Amino acid sequence: MAIIHPTAVVEKNVQLADDVVIGPHCVVGSGVSIGAGTILDARVVITGNTKIGRENHLYPNSLIGCSPQILGLGVDAEVGGLVIGDRNSIRENVTIHVSKHPGAATRIGNDNLLMVNSHIGHDAVLEDKIVLSNLVQIGGHVKIEMGAWFSGLAASHQFVTIGRWSYVAGLAGLSHDVPPFLIVSGHYPPRIRGVNKRGMNRAGLTEEQQDRIYEAYKQLYRQGSTLLNNAKELAAQDGLDENVRAMIDAIFKSSEHRFGRYRETLRTE
Repeated sequence: MAIIHPTAVVEKNVQLADDVVIGPHCVVGSGVSIGAGTILDARVVITGNTKIGRENHLYPNSLIGCSPQILGLGVDAEVGGLVIGDRNSIRENVTIHVSKHPGAATRIGNDNLLMVNSHIGHDAVLEDKIVLSNLVQIGGHVKIEMGAWFSGLAASHQFVTIGRWSYVAGLAGLSHDVPPFLIVSGHYPPRIRGVNKRGMNRAGLTEEQQDRIYEAYKQLYRQGSTLLNNAKELAAQDGLDENVRAMIDAIFKSSEHRFGRYRETLRTE
C-alpha cells in the first residue's frame, strides 16, 4: 500500500503503485498515475494527464504536469499529457508542462537528471541519460537525444534538436540544431567548439569510433566551404561509420528549415 503523509492531498481517480511514497504537503491531482518505487518529497505537485514510471525521485517543490505557458490558453482549454519514464531524478523547483495538443504528450525518458530550477516546456521530448544543470530552460517542442548534457543557465529556443551525447556549455543560447557528439557554446549565434570526448566515453564508443568522429568534425567544421557542402562531400564517402552518418544526417535535416531547426518543418499549426 502506498505511504501517504497525512498532510498530503491525493484526489480521486489517482493510480498509485503499492510502494509509492508521498511526502508532506504534496498534491496529486485526479488522473495522475505513479509507478512502483517512486518517491515524492515535500510539497511536490503533480497534476494534469500525467503518467510517471518506476523508481523516480521528485524533490521538494517540483511542479509537474501543469498547463503550458501560452497566451490565450483558457483555464478550461483541452490540453495533452505528460509521460515520464523510470529512474529519473527531478530536483527542487523543476517544472515540466503537458502537451498543448489534445492526444499528444510531453515525454521524458529514463535515467535523466534534471537539476534545480530547470524547466521543460510543452511537447518537448527528452530521451535517456540526459543531464540538465541548474536553471536550464528548454522551450516547447524541443528534442534532446540520448546522453546530451546541458551546463548551468543554458537555454534552448523552441523546436531545436540537440543531438545525442553532445555538450551544451553554460549560458549558451541555442537557436538552431546541434549535431551529435559535439560541444556548443555562446549565443546569437551559438557555435560548435569541438568534440565531446566525455560524452563519447559515456556512450561507450571505442577509440576507433571516436577517431572517426574527430576526423569527421575536422572535415565538417575545420576546412573551407560551407557546412552543408562539407557534409555532402563527407556523405559521398564509402564505408562511413554509423555515428558519423548520424552527424551528417543531423546537418542535412537542420538545413531543411531556414532557421536551422529541423523540427520546425513538422509544425502543424
